[in-house]
Amino acid sequence: MIDPMIYLVPVLVFALLILAMASIRILREYERAVVFTLGRFQKVKGPGLVFLVPFIQQMVRVDLRIQVIEIPSQDVISRDNVSMKVDAVLYFNVVNPEHAIIQVQDYMPATNMLAQTTLRAVLGQHELDEMLSERKKLSSDVQSILDAQTELWGIKVSNVEIRTVELSDNMVRAIAKQAEAERDRRAKVIHAEAEFQASQTLVNAATILSSIPAAMQLRYLQTLTEIGAEQNTTVVFPMPIDIVKPFLALLETAADAKPNGDARPKISNAPAVVVSKPVPEPA
Repeated sequence: MIDPMIYLVPVLVFALLILAMASIRILREYERAVVFTLGRFQKVKGPGLVFLVPFIQQMVRVDLRIQVIEIPSQDVISRDNVSMKVDAVLYFNVVNPEHAIIQVQDYMPATNMLAQTTLRAVLGQHELDEMLSERKKLSSDVQSILDAQTELWGIKVSNVEIRTVELSDNMVRAIAKQAEAERDRRAKVIHAEAEFQASQTLVNAATILSSIPAAMQLRYLQTLTEIGAEQNTTVVFPMPIDIVKPFLALLETAADAKPNGDARPKISNAPAVVVSKPVPEPA
């Protein structure tokens, strides 16, 4: 007669293995288990080895790592009635597994849909220039609003990055014309400021030269040297009266010494010197 224990032992071993598989869970470091006993929340367990009462307790795994969601392209109308398409990237993680499982049915699509509506609402309150120049500030505004609304779900929104702002071809051409006009305006302003500074410098230089006669004479001599270095044949250069004044005094003294004092030559107050240079022979 066959002993019935031969069949009973394998059955018991198989049943124990099934019970062990149903009651033992291993959670990684970034995972938590939300445990329910007969449908009621009991506690959050993990990481490591977690024991469950078979057929009485169930668990839901929750990943605590930062997750990335690509917000699809949204049709946005700015405050100045410019239509565009905007997409973004959302970074968030679960900080309260109990609320993430109990307070919302599925936190992943819920957060995605909330991010889409918030992005449209926030960008619609700003003009196009603000969207293009203050993208970092707008991303921070969207992030703060999302973080406040998802706090009840046990979710922390760490960052929102507006990735692209797509405009129509007509709007791109209009922006290019506006930028070109702005560059032309700046160039004209810079040129006018340069002319003003140059004229002011010339006025200051003329004031200084007129206040010191010796400086004016040195300037005349420097100009004469510069002209003489060029390929000129004849140069008419006005001679200041202060340079020839000693010679005029000598002439007046000699004229006074003569018997006929009326024969003194008449002297102009602004003599000119004519300098002739030889014409170089052609090579």
